[in-house]
Amino acid sequence: MRVLVGGGTGFVGGAVTQLLRSRGHEVTHLSRRPGPGRISWDELARRGLPPCEAVLNVAGENVLNPFRRWDDSFRQEVVASRVETTKALAKAIAEADRPPRAWVVVTGVGYYRPSPTAKYTEESPGGDFDFFSRLVTAWEAAAKIPGDRTRQVVVRSGVVLGRAGGLLSQLLWPFWLGLGGPVGTGLQPFPWIHARDAAGLLCHALETEGVHGVLNGVSPASPATCNADFARALGVALGRPAWLPLPAWAVRGVLGPERAVLVLEGQRVEPRRTLESGYRFQFPELPAALRDALS
Repeated sequence: MRVLVGGGTGFVGGAVTQLLRSRGHEVTHLSRRPGPGRISWDELARRGLPPCEAVLNVAGENVLNPFRRWDDSFRQEVVASRVETTKALAKAIAEADRPPRAWVVVTGVGYYRPSPTAKYTEESPGGDFDFFSRLVTAWEAAAKIPGDRTRQVVVRSGVVLGRAGGLLSQLLWPFWLGLGGPVGTGLQPFPWIHARDAAGLLCHALETEGVHGVLNGVSPASPATCNADFARALGVALGRPAWLPLPAWAVRGVLGPERAVLVLEGQRVEPRRTLESGYRFQFPELPAALRDALS
């Protein structure tokens, strides 16, 4: 199967590209930089969709980039890197003479309202209560294409755990130095998924004809995991203490109040439709997931 991947050179994109190629699929990346096995976004706009059987979009600027100030310029980059790239791919699919069989886009569990107690499945309502819920709502709206010629899947991902990137790569040095611990109260839910399961679920969505609609990309153990649980498990996996809390005021000072919500609050998300679709998690439990991610 020929698969076109937006954001294929990033953390999750690289993992799913490797897995797709190991399964015998041909992968082409959409990229701003030219090179072998790539086409540019400008070329997509000019020439339309290249021949392919499936399209995947995992593009998106890192929202928690500690080196970027949370201002209007960065907000616009965050939105454009998600909504506009998705819109461009959806338009190309809709206009293709031979559309792909599958179209998969990765969004986020920020769609659901943060709550310490509520549990959310794929059918739960969300959207339109803060910047990130509105972002995911616009993102998923941009992904929709008319008709039924192409099977459409949205994967709402939690925090992806892998050493090659994402949150875990940012936490390794503080925890190695004994400076790790819970953030804020530590009681906020922590929706997570191992990087290999994130890639596996995306391959499952691309390859399995009966899969469609929304899937929650979180571990089955995710609803029972809070931030303090994650900090303790990471400390154990690294053989380091993990008792030093990071105050909420410090997080807000570094990230800004709007962006700090991503760290100081969370959602208990269940992968109900994901499991019903037939996907079986390689790392359903956090301790094993962290040991593998750090090995």
